[in-house]
Amino acid sequence: MKIEEQLEKISAFSHLELLANQIVEGFISGMHKSPFHGFSSEFAEHKVYNAGESTKHIDWKLFARTDRLYTKRYEEETNLRCHIIVDNSSSMHYPKLKDGQPFYENKIGFSVLASAVLMDLLKRQRDAVGLSVYSDTYEFYAPEKGSGRHHRMLLNKLEGILSAPGQAKATDTITFLHQIAQKMHRRSMIILFTDMFQPGNDEALFNALQHLKHNKHKVVLFHVIDKKTEFSFDFDNTPRKFIDLESGEQVNLFAENVKEEYEKLVEAYFKKVADTCIQYRIKYVPVSVDEKFEKILTTYLAEKQKFG
Repeated sequence: MKIEEQLEKISAFSHLELLANQIVEGFISGMHKSPFHGFSSEFAEHKVYNAGESTKHIDWKLFARTDRLYTKRYEEETNLRCHIIVDNSSSMHYPKLKDGQPFYENKIGFSVLASAVLMDLLKRQRDAVGLSVYSDTYEFYAPEKGSGRHHRMLLNKLEGILSAPGQAKATDTITFLHQIAQKMHRRSMIILFTDMFQPGNDEALFNALQHLKHNKHKVVLFHVIDKKTEFSFDFDNTPRKFIDLESGEQVNLFAENVKEEYEKLVEAYFKKVADTCIQYRIKYVPVSVDEKFEKILTTYLAEKQKFG
């Protein structure tokens, strides 16, 4: 079953952990060869199960095919440390969801579910994960750990982001990326979900991204947008009021009158971000809220293999 079919099947559920688990299960089942191909905990070999041994590592899928019990022997663990950063500013709560619309179809919901999906994968691989959430304040920080209790605490925080009432919160990406960088003492993979809507000095923003690279960290930037409206400016040509979710500023206009110029400016900005990330050796991945989660998972697995 494809991941989009999995999402349709379970879209009525709101439980974040269940959704994340189902997405990862669908992704794994769709992978070629071993379902754990590309994982850090790849199997060195199978060995025959001996009575009295722990049943924890029995390969039940292999048992179904062979009617014999085998256990999985693992290669040495990589002990990856991963820190996930989520921008929770007001602009990330766009677009406004309609009644009955899945929570992951706006930027913050997409980022929260993508974070939970990565956490599920990290848990399966026995890797440590930490979490930072920021807006106009540094809302939450938890260092990298691998325990089940820690995993549950991070999920609770992510669920809290979804259930919290909307508030006008500006973005201070520059300040908090520097603060997060200072907390990261051990070499880690750092994954950032943000829409990159940071008013002010672009150079200062890029310097903050570069700071995340210190201590040889690997940085993956998921640039989260609603492509239809934020990139393509796809609105019908009726008078509209556009409101800045963070400053409250408003402007009335016909979308068609500014569409061409808007798209040129946005495309130029995206190219500047992408080029700067190449310069700083940051993995840059633009993602839209109407996309599926294969891109998140395959990017993570590919970057993990390079991390070494």
